[in-house]
Amino acid sequence: MNITRGKVQKAKKVVIYGPEGIGKSTFASQFPKPVFIDTEGSTNGMDIVRTDKPTSWELLKSYVRELGNSGEFQTIIIDTIDWAEQLCIESICAAHQKKGIEDFGYGNGYVYEKEEMGKFLGVLQDIVDKGINVVLTAHAQLRKFEQPDELGAYDRWELKLGKKTSSQISPLVKEWADMVLFANYKTFSVASETDNNGKGKKFKAQGGERVMYTSHHPCWDAKNRDGLPPEMPFDYKGIAHLFGSITQQASPTAAPEPKMQASPEPDPTSQPEPVEDKPELKQSAAELLNIPEALPQALKDLMREFKVDESDVRLAVSQRGYFPYETPVTNYPADFVQGCLIGAWDQLYNKYIKPNQDVPF
Repeated sequence: MNITRGKVQKAKKVVIYGPEGIGKSTFASQFPKPVFIDTEGSTNGMDIVRTDKPTSWELLKSYVRELGNSGEFQTIIIDTIDWAEQLCIESICAAHQKKGIEDFGYGNGYVYEKEEMGKFLGVLQDIVDKGINVVLTAHAQLRKFEQPDELGAYDRWELKLGKKTSSQISPLVKEWADMVLFANYKTFSVASETDNNGKGKKFKAQGGERVMYTSHHPCWDAKNRDGLPPEMPFDYKGIAHLFGSITQQASPTAAPEPKMQASPEPDPTSQPEPVEDKPELKQSAAELLNIPEALPQALKDLMREFKVDESDVRLAVSQRGYFPYETPVTNYPADFVQGCLIGAWDQLYNKYIKPNQDVPF
């Protein structure tokens, strides 16, 4: 048993949410050495480091693991988590051959999603334990809220995580996070003039200053564990001091640069050694793979990411007894491709494809 005292400086789990266009992505881009996993393709106009847009839930998880093990970045940003949730739902529906999450009945689809999102947050926790910050951006939505012990109802801002899944997924994400920041435009009403009857005044909304809220309020969700003021300007400078002294556990050490040495004078009597012509590698390993263009884009992306050839897929499928090895993948039924190949890629790759790739010839 190891007992420690005092504060422990560790990487942080941050959720930033707010209405569209307020600048969540720009705010997140100022974290230390960030890399974006742009699930909605909205950062094309920003000068940032990003991965390709993930086309499936399995590919998104692969990106997270690969970036976490690279040792190159200090912050991984998923922009946005509500679009990532849609990939999760599509994967669950494909794996169970359902057209929609409602087709499961009795709310079972939402139970599957909660379990899958919980596992994904566990993967992100492993990344944080390595000393890498994880930032999730999300859109906000207004929802009618009723207090059980009070009369009346009021509107409050919440994470936009599905129409019916917010009661399960949103609390899961908020509990996982160390810091939940709600960004919004601060407006106030100003009396302008009396009405035509002289009975009252007209009011106009003014302001528009961007602010972020860091603590809970009846009208929004927010929290922090670092003593931040309840309301702050929506500027990264206000929290920059919290991310200055974090070291990665798995970061590689840089090798010292070799000192330059003076080259010896050439001997005029010596003959130059013949230089052998080496053919240039014109194609990368991914381009050499046989991946038919007729396959769904999500499956092609997974095959490129894991360096899987079309013959590898046919061999794994034949070993499981679904189709003969000679059957091209393009001839597989669409529901089989979506459910058994894309939806269950982790199981297919780890149990059947990877063992075949590891067999020496």
